[in-house]
Amino acid sequence: MLDQDRSLSLMQVGAGTPMGELLRRYWTPIAAVSEFDDKNTKPVRLFGENLVLYKDLSGTWGMLDRHCPHRRADLSYGYVEEHGLRCNYHGWLFGETGTCLAQPYEDVEDPSGKLRKTIHVKNYPVKELSGLLWVYMGPLPAPELPVWEPFTWQNGFVQISFSEIPCNWLQCQENSIDPVHFEWMHSNWSIRLGGQTGPYIPTHTKVGFNEFEYGFQYKRIREDTNDQDPLWTVGRVCLWPNCLFTGEHFEWRVPIDDHNTLSVGWFFTRVPKDKEPYVQEKIPHWYAPIKDEKTGRWITTHVMNQDFVAWVGQGTMSDRPNEHLGRSDRGVAMVRQRLLDEIERVKRGEDPKATVRDPEIAKHIDLPIVGKEYFKNGLPSEVIRGSNAPFAHGMKRFPFLCEQPQSIKKEFEDATGFRLTDATY
Repeated sequence: MLDQDRSLSLMQVGAGTPMGELLRRYWTPIAAVSEFDDKNTKPVRLFGENLVLYKDLSGTWGMLDRHCPHRRADLSYGYVEEHGLRCNYHGWLFGETGTCLAQPYEDVEDPSGKLRKTIHVKNYPVKELSGLLWVYMGPLPAPELPVWEPFTWQNGFVQISFSEIPCNWLQCQENSIDPVHFEWMHSNWSIRLGGQTGPYIPTHTKVGFNEFEYGFQYKRIREDTNDQDPLWTVGRVCLWPNCLFTGEHFEWRVPIDDHNTLSVGWFFTRVPKDKEPYVQEKIPHWYAPIKDEKTGRWITTHVMNQDFVAWVGQGTMSDRPNEHLGRSDRGVAMVRQRLLDEIERVKRGEDPKATVRDPEIAKHIDLPIVGKEYFKNGLPSEVIRGSNAPFAHGMKRFPFLCEQPQSIKKEFEDATGFRLTDATY
């Protein structure tokens, strides 16, 4: 069990909290580049702070405090200029570094800009990588933004998803180090949701966990596999500090505040070799619903939706002092202890785990990946059609989230030559 004080220190993400100070040391994905195809500003709430993300007419990205320091107007309704974001109330203009660039009437009365020179708005640097927009909210100088290996793969169709989950970030992330839940929450529950009572899939007989430089690996053996299976020899990755990586996709659990989490998914599908070369001109995004508006119940038809049910079912903030961990939860205990240790490291003024300062290292960071050769090199369409591997299933339906937009479905089908079904289980 985890005592109340330590539990709160892991869950609370506001400025000045131990966990908030730790998570601010990392670049965090917060939006998709394609969201700005038809707009220039977006209101954002991150780590309990209300902010505005924008792209000015020169193509520069910025993130500022949501409220203008003049009379507190909402800058998400402001408009961008060639350089900076202008408040729509009185025209004060701000650059991406928080500098006040213009105060129209004040500058008429006082051309020296005495007041303007004293004004500075809270700001955070923003970078663009692999279709996502990333923000860094910690002390400067910022570390490097890691280019994870899948971001460098070619001939792939990529899509980005977002869902807002009404619970604390940590119970979402702890799911990333829990192999046994796949057996019950996804495979067996899907059998039951499909109207069948069995047979259930082969059960887990062994699980293992180990730590590496950029996170943790979890490994598993089921009744139908052995210690030569890639899910034991390679395993899956709980990417530090708030991400799951399973080979073809990432899932970040981004804290909106203590009670809400933004689920950010990045999905890669390798196109068949006979569809090469494939160059994706733009990475599409979509917002996936989590609740059935007709019934008021959580959606259960897809993999990540099933995860969401488990997370919100624990309450807005999980009551960890009253839980009872078992032997399959060793990975959860390891991650919690590492979080506590890294909090102490930050307090000492040190860089926490998985901080990348070397720009050469950041250019390409390899990860443990089951099926890496397939994602890099691909297979012909006829081989994929005849395969029972998980990547082949992904050519038949998008299994992760419900209500994939028809426009993205068509892009996928055009890219791969495969037709997706709307079947759920």
